[in-house]
Amino acid sequence: MDKRSFLKLSGSLTIGGVILFITGRGMWKMFKRPEKLFYDSKRVRGTVLLKEDEDFVSPYRRVIGFQVPGDICAMDVSDGSLYISTPNNISVYGISGELQTSFPTPSDLRDLTVHEGLIYALFPTRIEVYNRQGDIIRKWDACSENSDYCSFAVCPEGVFVTDAANKNICKYNPDGTLARFIQSPKGFVVPSYCFGITYAGGTVYCSNPGRHQVESYTTAGEFITSFGKSGTEAGAFSGCCNPVFLTSSNNGELITSEKGIPRISCYRKDGKFRSVLLDSKALGGGHQAYYVRMLKGKLIVAGGDKVSVFQYDKRFGEQTECGQCNADCPLKVS
Repeated sequence: MDKRSFLKLSGSLTIGGVILFITGRGMWKMFKRPEKLFYDSKRVRGTVLLKEDEDFVSPYRRVIGFQVPGDICAMDVSDGSLYISTPNNISVYGISGELQTSFPTPSDLRDLTVHEGLIYALFPTRIEVYNRQGDIIRKWDACSENSDYCSFAVCPEGVFVTDAANKNICKYNPDGTLARFIQSPKGFVVPSYCFGITYAGGTVYCSNPGRHQVESYTTAGEFITSFGKSGTEAGAFSGCCNPVFLTSSNNGELITSEKGIPRISCYRKDGKFRSVLLDSKALGGGHQAYYVRMLKGKLIVAGGDKVSVFQYDKRFGEQTECGQCNADCPLKVS
């Protein structure tokens, strides 16, 4: 496990001082079987840990699945295609897994997104923009040599990048010139590489992972509001740092993806919790967060070297909070 993967999984091990009592066999478990140390008991020295809900019924069923050659580093969707980064490569797939095109990239890619037909690739201290054939259209360096870029969102007003080292958001103009730094009024707490960001309907949403919240900003960089709380129950965020990834539906609902005991949940634009969509069992287990996007009324989920496509199933959905929701949801098309 490389440094970034370890930090994404366990943060900086700031779980209530848990590292202080890990010795011998406990240290071995931490690296070989972290679930036994961190997730199988209700408490560790006073720290409440997330437990799976054994009665949970997911309203979604896996309808398509395929593997890619290597662990997935980032994912986005656009115009019916899936854009997936694996070490040293960006590939474009159809929704059923048919390879459409592929081109090489440097190995330290952190995130990717597609905007107006161009592929934006984020690296720790730079951004590169490619066309679909893999030609570099433009690129620019980070505004600081100490930057450690984590995630980004691209919209007509600019490029918004989360910086895990400087604990801020950097806004760039579309041409790559720096527009401003965005600071959280509460202060971003970033114990690990779990600093997600997305754009939806004129608003930028960003996780404040150490505070277990999601914050919203105007595209000018002005703070709007925040939501979220610490806890183990559905609708709360647990562990040292959650949520990890954010995305949105085309009607503005927010989708969050968590690590620890991974799950994917839905929230209203104002932050009101709707329901859990996929739990750890449905996702395939593990402890890292799953990448998630929406495409043509389906949930696209990626983790490890696997991509899964989930579709709403009315037979199960009617038994769930999701099925009882009266929102005009683009996912609830069985």
